Amino acid sequence: MAPLNTVAVIGAGIMGRGIAHGAALAGYRTILEDLLPATLRKAESEIRANLDKAVELGKVSAPDANAAFSRIEFAGSIEEAARDADLVIEAVPEEMESKIEIFTLLDKICRPTTILASNTSSLSVTEIASVTYRAKKCLGMHFFNPAHKMKLLEIVRALETDDDTLASAVEVGKRMGKEVIVIKESPGFITSRINAMIGNEAFYMLQEGIASAADIDKALKLGLNHPMGPFELVDLVGLDTRLNILEYLHKTLGEKYRPAPLLVQYVKAGRLGQKSGRGVYEYPQAKHGQETA
Repeated sequence: MAPLNTVAVIGAGIMGRGIAHGAALAGYRTILEDLLPATLRKAESEIRANLDKAVELGKVSAPDANAAFSRIEFAGSIEEAARDADLVIEAVPEEMESKIEIFTLLDKICRPTTILASNTSSLSVTEIASVTYRAKKCLGMHFFNPAHKMKLLEIVRALETDDDTLASAVEVGKRMGKEVIVIKESPGFITSRINAMIGNEAFYMLQEGIASAADIDKALKLGLNHPMGPFELVDLVGLDTRLNILEYLHKTLGEKYRPAPLLVQYVKAGRLGQKSGRGVYEYPQAKHGQETA
């Protein structure tokens, strides 16, 4: 297993910038890519602010925070970001077509030894890897939002992922301070499959008028000891992301994952959660039209 030195992250949205933050803090040369210059600028300022906050809270020393920030480079094209990387982590929105397009391009750009990982939360990594000539070097690395704070990392072994690739991804996760679990590919993996079911049922309950959103959230936090209620969580993750996951699970696992009509209606109305300023709850401080990744 050759050591990995350079990590490229494709997509500088909420997940991508958090993954880049974690990789840089773990000591990797990190290249964060996005086609939109404004998204890259926002990612740069937020990573700096999050590192400063960690210093303020005593979780990271100032020299370590500065060193981590100095290890991050910003790229405006996939070619620039990925050509010298040892590991590329794709972190674009949860759409199979986009991920396949990016993996097709990465397979042409990257060295034959480069590992390609998808930050998918539900989609088939085997299907994504099938468009490459390096299926053995492809796998899933499912980070959680916010990626620089959340401890869990689900590593998804696709049908053809080899042992060295798996071991390398586990090592990266551990260096980033994650608690790593390795799972065999299955629609929704562990967390997304269970979480989608809970969140979808909450929408059905809200739709039926059983209780208010705030009381449903309170019930799960105080009665089941969940750190966040299902509506607080979906507003953080994004209602569009949750709907995409449910639609995929409905297609692959059956009727019990059919999206609640109220969730579909909210997404059609543009109520996507914190990133749009309104989801189940309202966020007056948020600007409408922010990025959806």
